[in-house]
Amino acid sequence: MAAADGSVDGGGMPVMAITDVAQGIRWQADHAERAGAPCTARVVRGTLALLSGATETGRRMAAWQGRVVEDALPLRVAGGLHSLFLMGEGDELAPVYSGQVTEQASVDAIVARVAERHDDKLLPWLDSPPQTNEAGRSASIMGGLLWLSARLGPRFELNEIGASAGINTMMARYFYDLGGVQAGPEGSMMRIVPQWRGPPPPQAQVAIVSAKGCDVAPLDLADPEQVLRLKAYIWADARERMVRMDAAARLAAEARPDLVRMDAEEFVARQLAAPQQEGVTRVLFNTVMWQYLPDATRQAISGMMDEAGGRASPEAPLAWLALETNRATFRHELRARYWPGGEAPALLAEAHPHGAWVTWLDGGD
Repeated sequence: MAAADGSVDGGGMPVMAITDVAQGIRWQADHAERAGAPCTARVVRGTLALLSGATETGRRMAAWQGRVVEDALPLRVAGGLHSLFLMGEGDELAPVYSGQVTEQASVDAIVARVAERHDDKLLPWLDSPPQTNEAGRSASIMGGLLWLSARLGPRFELNEIGASAGINTMMARYFYDLGGVQAGPEGSMMRIVPQWRGPPPPQAQVAIVSAKGCDVAPLDLADPEQVLRLKAYIWADARERMVRMDAAARLAAEARPDLVRMDAEEFVARQLAAPQQEGVTRVLFNTVMWQYLPDATRQAISGMMDEAGGRASPEAPLAWLALETNRATFRHELRARYWPGGEAPALLAEAHPHGAWVTWLDGGD
């Protein structure tokens, strides 16, 4: 059983250090339950039945080398199962995803049957981590921009690493209501209105003058198969997330996000070296992707930002907004740095992993 704050499992082991596959699956199921996704939690627990080795997928899971939660192994399999359902090939999962079947032994049997029948289609889902490109996470980033605007001015150039399909690079076209503070076009089909806890963010202006993103394996919102892959990673309980994904695809059809296939380190180096418009804050941002980067890449990006921060000026400021998993507590935290003047990271908020709620910790000016 995971600790209430998610930092350690029942035996006191840090979550991100878990290498035992069954232990990692149980932790992920408990985490999904705490995050308001009981149906997904049952499916994740059901994958424990696969470890007996009746399928190639189960054998590969059982022999996994690495950190189970950090590698998102349970969510890779859960995404594959949800994909089968969305394609009409895993209809047996329907009563599980709808909450009609709740008895775990029954769920285990259903998951095992679907996995055995579609082993060849499920196995490739273990090859790569989830791409949970979630518009709801941009609520925290917009809160961060409002906070930065009160300090640096309202104009921003956004640069996102690990942008997946580029959904959050389109945030200039989204409407936000963040604890009563509104931003973005009122008539937008994408409406981000999370449950807001704590004080509102600063009442300030935000003008996004440009937004670019990178990913090593970007997904194209114009391709129905790739949109289906993104939907597969959405927890079946989260119907609002499905609505947001459809809205993102429609907005991308009107104007595609500016997205490039590129390694995060190379992208950051390129963007930092580009000319900067006077009076516009250059912002690097990332949401729930830092854990997937190699340590060397994390260090390189951090070093480049520190170096670029040393060159920043009031006329050409620099900022970094990161909504990422605290590796000690497993809470999702929004932290901000800016140059000149805000070099030390500021903890602005904690948030639901998919943006359902935001707890604002900084009351602004």
